[in-house]
Amino acid sequence: MAKFKDMPINIPSHPRIVISAPGRSSGKTTVTIGLLRALTRKDYTVQPFKKGPDYIDPMWLTAASGRVCYNLDFYLMGENNIIDSFQRQSKGADLSIIEGNMGLYDGPDLMGSGSTAHLAKILESPVILVINARGMTRGVAALVLGYQQFQPDLDITGVILNQVRGKRHESKLISALEHYCDIDVLGAIPGDTDFEIPERHLGLVPIGENNEIDGVLDRIEKVVRDHVDLDRFLEKANVNQKPVKPSTEGDPKTPTIKSSQPKDTVKIGIAKDQAFNFYYPDNLNALEKSGAELIAFNTLEDQELPNVKGLYIGGGFPEVFMKELEKNISLRIAIKKAIDNGMPVYAECGGLMYLARSIIWNNETRKMVGAIPCDIHQTDKPKGFGYTVLNPTDSESWFPMDNEMKAHEFHYSEAVNMSDMDCIYSVKRGYGLDGQRDGILHKNVLASYVHLHSFSSPKWAESFVRFVQEIDYS
Repeated sequence: MAKFKDMPINIPSHPRIVISAPGRSSGKTTVTIGLLRALTRKDYTVQPFKKGPDYIDPMWLTAASGRVCYNLDFYLMGENNIIDSFQRQSKGADLSIIEGNMGLYDGPDLMGSGSTAHLAKILESPVILVINARGMTRGVAALVLGYQQFQPDLDITGVILNQVRGKRHESKLISALEHYCDIDVLGAIPGDTDFEIPERHLGLVPIGENNEIDGVLDRIEKVVRDHVDLDRFLEKANVNQKPVKPSTEGDPKTPTIKSSQPKDTVKIGIAKDQAFNFYYPDNLNALEKSGAELIAFNTLEDQELPNVKGLYIGGGFPEVFMKELEKNISLRIAIKKAIDNGMPVYAECGGLMYLARSIIWNNETRKMVGAIPCDIHQTDKPKGFGYTVLNPTDSESWFPMDNEMKAHEFHYSEAVNMSDMDCIYSVKRGYGLDGQRDGILHKNVLASYVHLHSFSSPKWAESFVRFVQEIDYS
């Protein structure tokens, strides 16, 4: 039986539910999107969460719910921070929906620590299983019964069937579950519906690349509304009251807490567009709480930088938009000039790629900013994928690393033709730049393939803001 360490928990009563599945590609993300959209349209204020170090799924969950989706990750946050974040971000909501990752019991170790089941346990949340029923009939009962008995203290309270091939198939599935399992079937989604979101190498296509987002969300919502019993779902989430007036506290257009900003703020430009959109809301909150006023700019359209003293360029898919990025010559020149003049810049993964001399993909080379003396070669297979462990090197920077630090990476590219430069990270686990190091220091730029989270790197935001404030850049 799967088991993990129990811990004392004290979560106030709040309606919540975890959406999980036996494994990947079951449809849980699309089902979660549809549930969020449908319940929001019924005037419920729903707070979404996503388990794991994911950027793309939370964009869709944010758009579907109208509230910023926050990540809950054991490796980067730890149990206490997960509980604290869940309580804080759930305020003002009628219910919270947490989408799991991988399969319900899949985790990094034999005992199930860090799994979606572990998350459901510490949040004291019931679980709904989304099951891809294609090619199954009576066997669905064996699957569900096994999941119920594997960890009996976990409250698997219902099932949503996906990829159902007609009424006859649906009847066989429900009959098997009713006969062998004490569980409710909350819905059966036909397999012939246009229900999926396009994917690419890192998962779903980011929401910013879909020009008809409302239409996509409406289509998914209609499928869920037509084939899932929303009233029963609300009962399973322990929602026992009518929806309250929707709150603007989690408005996706204002994902940070500006009221907690210090009086002495500094303007930092943040690249937010189709090419660069991988940012944790917790990181943006941490920057603003440390004194940053974040000014968004568009690397594809803006011809000049905004009036800022520093830059934050996050991850994304610059390779997909490398032609458009190259075409915006004036902005590339402006960024390189600013860096040459000493502007502080923090760049992660896609940001590192953009600051390099060029991106090479499918035998095509496109010029980038040229601020970092290296080129980026796009690869067919991932060079770095998963959690990382970093140790400090002897190189000094604005980012103090006293001890080992946890982060994560996922990139299908590598830096080539790289000049000898200082790096602040020694890679103990992961790949980084070359399997040994990461965190390029060049002038006042810190650029790396790894992605940090403010809970695992609590000094990062404050240190960067202070550095920007102290540098005499104009």
